[in-house]
Amino acid sequence: MKHIFNKGQDPTKPTLLLLHGTGGNELDLLPLAGRIDDKASVLSVLGNVLENGMPRFFRRLAEGVFDEEDLVFRTKELNGFLDEAAEKYGLDRDNIVAIGYSNGANIAASLLFHYQNALKGAILHHPMVPRKGIELPDLSGKSVFIGAGTNDPICSPMESSELQSLLEKAHANVELHWENRGHQLTLQEVEAAGIWYRKVISK
Repeated sequence: MKHIFNKGQDPTKPTLLLLHGTGGNELDLLPLAGRIDDKASVLSVLGNVLENGMPRFFRRLAEGVFDEEDLVFRTKELNGFLDEAAEKYGLDRDNIVAIGYSNGANIAASLLFHYQNALKGAILHHPMVPRKGIELPDLSGKSVFIGAGTNDPICSPMESSELQSLLEKAHANVELHWENRGHQLTLQEVEAAGIWYRKVISK
């Protein structure tokens, strides 16, 4: 998978896996990583799927309707890529924290839904529930921040609360942060994620 890797100053810090939104690219979230942890290594990935020329991480059938078969395939592909990248760059495979926005947050959530040890934790900005009606692995010891908008037209507040509930039932430690906004990613939300990260992930 096309990606950028920036080695961090502190090898004990988590590697930040950056996953952009629809139409974005591997450069989009680099400023975010600096705000969350400027000493951590950064692995920023470009989505492998194109929708009307816009990069994404998996196909969808319509707005809010995922192509589940492709989602499962692409989630497996990304998990495999993380194994390879950890080996190539000498990263601690058990210390990867995803930071995803929108479509990127959805594939990060899908990693948690399908692979017990894919991520140590995740910052999910405006995610949806990736798949309904499946049994999640035991996510004990995993920490997740969900950033949501009370007026988000793409990802309803109900969806955000459902995702929190599903992750908590799988024993993940989840913080749901609300902004009185829509689907856009605000500076306040990023700052809230940074505070959470320093409190929960990188003490």
